[in-house]
Amino acid sequence: MRVFISGGCKNGKSFYAQHYTQRLAQAHHSQNMYYIATMRPVDDEDEERILRHQRDREGWNFTTVEQPVDIERILEKCDCRSAFLLDSLTALLANEMFLPNGGFNEYATEKIMAGLRQITDTIKNIVIVSDYLYSDALLYDQLSDQYRKSLAAIDRAAARDCDVVLEIVYTNIIIHKGQALLGELHEKIP
Repeated sequence: MRVFISGGCKNGKSFYAQHYTQRLAQAHHSQNMYYIATMRPVDDEDEERILRHQRDREGWNFTTVEQPVDIERILEKCDCRSAFLLDSLTALLANEMFLPNGGFNEYATEKIMAGLRQITDTIKNIVIVSDYLYSDALLYDQLSDQYRKSLAAIDRAAARDCDVVLEIVYTNIIIHKGQALLGELHEKIP
């Protein structure tokens, strides 16, 4: 099953994604769970967030794979019969779009969507996390607006290619697609 989870920042998406990934692994008798980490830290807040996520995963038996760009390369590094948690499309887009040398990759959206398509065509048990950043009415500079529009396009593509689409709003789960498929996967998550 391919699950897409979106929602606001700090609403519990990673917590639920870990549970869904573990249940996918159990349901499909997978020996491995991979956590695909996409964040490239740029400040102390990012470092703290990464440490918090690492602590939250302690004891879950995830194998962490750092993949801040070229997301399709996980297919070369991992056993595709395993369960995967890709966290997050938001960080992946920032890494692909805003280059370390200060440049801007205008083809980042297409690159990520092509990589995601390869992944969802190959990996059958994956949970993909993204942040819902494009619904306010504020005016942004051109690059920020392009980032928001690109993330929306990538999220739509991921939702299209996934079997289940969930939105987490203040720890409440809204099922937008695939309710019948969730079954036991969705029951009794603390």
